[in-house]
Amino acid sequence: MRRALCPLALLLALAGCTSASPAPAGVPAPPAASAPAGPVGGLRIPAIGVDVDTLVPLGLDERGAHEVPPDDTPEVAGYYTLGPAPGDDGPAIILGHVNGRGRAGVFARLHELQPGDRIVVGRGGGEVGFVVDAVTQAPKTDFPVALVYGPVSRPELRLITCGGALDRAAHSYLDNIIVTAHRA
Repeated sequence: MRRALCPLALLLALAGCTSASPAPAGVPAPPAASAPAGPVGGLRIPAIGVDVDTLVPLGLDERGAHEVPPDDTPEVAGYYTLGPAPGDDGPAIILGHVNGRGRAGVFARLHELQPGDRIVVGRGGGEVGFVVDAVTQAPKTDFPVALVYGPVSRPELRLITCGGALDRAAHSYLDNIIVTAHRA
């Protein structure tokens, strides 16, 4: 999986822009849905057969690019620890490989998801449910930064893997598959 570059400054600038607008005067605000506190656990996506017990923590590498799960274990997914955790306000990010070392990756079938499909992320001994909004295929040369990192006023999830045509000489896919989902 080729790493999608995103400047740390952009991440920090967007991190403070995710709060919801206040309710109009005289109208009570709905109670906030709180995510279970604690560490991020596993990932289940029944529609495509994903069921992993653990997500590895990911940050940035020495170049400022997203770390990705190890290439030699394509069945492992990881969650980006420098952004919101799944279930917290903002776009939480989970990355996984489409394949590796001749084996299918955890996100081999990510492109098959449809709006309305369910995603469940373990969190603090509980679970946080999400519903797929869209599946987008975008060229790596034009990574949709706003779609992935843009400010949102609710808990959302972004699942990212490689896709599209394979550049065999570079051993890299030309596109990214990005699933956007909101908390159920």
